Amino acid sequence: MLLQLLIAAVFLAMVISLAVGAGFLLRDKASSRRLLTSLKWRIGLACLLMALIIFGFWSGELG
Repeated sequence: MLLQLLIAAVFLAMVISLAVGAGFLLRDKASSRRLLTSLKWRIGLACLLMALIIFGFWSGELG
């Protein structure tokens, strides 16, 4: 149950990062690096999400 909540929280953080990145894309100038930082966070969260899902199937908690 804890793993499922953690996966849901990471997914929600990815969606929030996507929305923040879209806001940066619309508002910031071309020289701003906030969009790139948002993308880095989203990539890191996606890697964490994949690791959690793989661990969940490996441990039998999600299968």
